[in-house]
Amino acid sequence: MNRLKNMMRTWLLLELGKGLWLTGRYLFRRKFTVQYPEEKTPKSPRFRGLHALRRYPNGEERCIACKLCEAVCPALAITIESEERADETRRTTRYDIDLFKCVYCGFCEEACPVDAVVLTDIHEFHFEQREGHVITKDELLEIGDRYEPKIAADRRIDALYR
Repeated sequence: MNRLKNMMRTWLLLELGKGLWLTGRYLFRRKFTVQYPEEKTPKSPRFRGLHALRRYPNGEERCIACKLCEAVCPALAITIESEERADETRRTTRYDIDLFKCVYCGFCEEACPVDAVVLTDIHEFHFEQREGHVITKDELLEIGDRYEPKIAADRRIDALYR
């Protein structure tokens, strides 16, 4: 009996009919497609996109080379090298993030005690060549400098949830 039912469903193309019926139901409804480059969908201030390194208002970089972000990164995407300066403070000489490895989890941002590394809301980035996927300290600082007002505003909005 079960075999006969399956044969009838196959011959009558019931699954195809159900699919066409579903498509027909949505055919005349209002569309909700976004015309991407011209229209942007709203993003949460907590969106995790491209990384940035921040500076203090006096211009000094925030990163103290504690290497917590490197230790907590599940994908091992962060590489940090540091040295001690003349005033006996430790700062980074190398801070690289491999964006191919990164899973944009935000653990590095949460682990940072001085709020140096942040994930911005920038999601429109691409690579022209395979070598461009490792973002260096200078590039991270440049992104941080360029988008600092936006980063600070997003941090103020998100302060209630931290």
